[in-house]
Amino acid sequence: MLTDNIQRYLHKYSFQTIRLKAVLFDMDGVLYNSMIYHSKSWEETSRRYGFDLTAEESYLYEGQTGRQTINMLAERCWHRPATSEEQEKIYATKCDIFNHYPEAEPMAGAAQLLRQVKSDGFQIVLVTGSGQKTLLNRLDRNYFGIFHNDLEITSYDVHNGKPSPEPYLRGLQKAAVKPWEALVVENAPLGVQAGVAAQIFTIAVNTGPLSDKVLHDAGADLLLPSMTVLSEQWPVIRDSLA
Repeated sequence: MLTDNIQRYLHKYSFQTIRLKAVLFDMDGVLYNSMIYHSKSWEETSRRYGFDLTAEESYLYEGQTGRQTINMLAERCWHRPATSEEQEKIYATKCDIFNHYPEAEPMAGAAQLLRQVKSDGFQIVLVTGSGQKTLLNRLDRNYFGIFHNDLEITSYDVHNGKPSPEPYLRGLQKAAVKPWEALVVENAPLGVQAGVAAQIFTIAVNTGPLSDKVLHDAGADLLLPSMTVLSEQWPVIRDSLA
């Protein structure tokens, strides 16, 4: 099955082979089991500002920047874009609500996978649509020695968040690799779309409440049920891509 997935990917972009040099990781729902708190935070923020976003719907927009979500809601409910001042105020409210929830736990299986990837000698790049500093500042504590500032792309580094390919294209630039030399690990449909749009082989791990079909339809090249399963299958995936 994996061989077939790889061949479909290569055929789609007319690439000759994959020569893995870097793995690009999303953060929320991949490194941290944090989406339940993000979704609740967005729902509470929406109530305060007269938006209609539910916790369940917010999973569909995971991966885009906060300003993208706010503008989408403003257009939908206010029938106009949010001003820069409104974006800043609303996102600050969302972050404050998020910070009052319990600290999100590292995602099961993530640390083991990251150690495997590092041990195998591949570059590890963070590519997240988040600007949630309480999580970003925990990376070194929870995943010591894995992530480095010069290989991180956050919402502060892009003009267009996911599903635009810009975040992952910037990640490729940071790592100085081509699309066929990288792998994306994502959990959200917009993130999967971004990885695919950047022409990178994209693995979706379904760690949330969305159906597998949503991630398949987003274009995932491979779909797995958890980070733990991805860690368990990593040697086979590595040997097929390296």
